Amino acid sequence: MTYQANACFTFDAACDSAIELETQIYQGFLAAIRIVKNTAAKEILQDAATVRLGIKQKLELAAIKGGLEAQVAKGPVPTMNLIIRCCDLHHLTAETDNRKALAYAIQLSIDALKFYRGMSEKCSGAPMAELFTALADDQTQYLQQLEDTYEEHFLPEG
Repeated sequence: MTYQANACFTFDAACDSAIELETQIYQGFLAAIRIVKNTAAKEILQDAATVRLGIKQKLELAAIKGGLEAQVAKGPVPTMNLIIRCCDLHHLTAETDNRKALAYAIQLSIDALKFYRGMSEKCSGAPMAELFTALADDQTQYLQQLEDTYEEHFLPEG
């Protein structure tokens, strides 16, 4: 997924771009939920879709108000930087298990994190840079939760 341009957008265009990203990710999860039959996998996808909806709503509110009040970057949370390129939506089937569903959620979260970090860097010094830095920081928290779950259930202890 590539959602970035080479320059900083206006605040409205930046919000629109981020809303588009979150909509596409949400739609991917929604489609996956409709395909997958495994209960545990479906729950992972539903939780991930709910998180994306929350982020999208935050962005839509920012677009309406022209900014987010009290949006302060808390700093990124360290992640394991798992490189899990499991698949795209077309590779998910009714038999997709919880491991593949979690890998799919991690993959899309990494894509979103790259987008928010890129937007923050491109807009450095602009008012919306803080918004995207905060969204990237929030994304690292969510990504860490996903990676911790993946590690707990699927990575062998060494």
